[in-house]
Amino acid sequence: MAALTAQDVADYFLVSVNEEIGDNLSNLKLQKLVYYAQGFNLALHDVPLFDESIQAWTHGPVVPALYHHYKAQGAGAISPPEDFDDSKYDEGTREILDEVFKVYGQYSAWKLADMTHIEPPWTETSPGQSISRSAMRDYFRTMLVNGEDS
Repeated sequence: MAALTAQDVADYFLVSVNEEIGDNLSNLKLQKLVYYAQGFNLALHDVPLFDESIQAWTHGPVVPALYHHYKAQGAGAISPPEDFDDSKYDEGTREILDEVFKVYGQYSAWKLADMTHIEPPWTETSPGQSISRSAMRDYFRTMLVNGEDS
């Protein structure tokens, strides 16, 4: 599998949005989808989907570089990238990203933030610190065992 960046994962979610029915992704919601994608990939494959760290911020898990890239949009909708290259995503990665989008994309940004606020990877990390990949892997494995991924 080719190495992806957090931006690659975000781009995949952004092009998955059905704008015709009024769907959109804000920075807050995008951050949570990227977090869930990383967590489930760690749980299933024991390797990160992307190298950037995810930090515990006030409103939940955040990839700082991704946040700063989109912060000018505020709480508004982020437009999908114009130059999206789907060849960088292998089938297994697409399956994880599609499943995360299907399951978590239906929730509002604030609902997702509330969900992350009761999950151990965020609750057990000091504010502003990086959430450990092992904590994410272990937590998301429990979600897979409990069948919460489908």
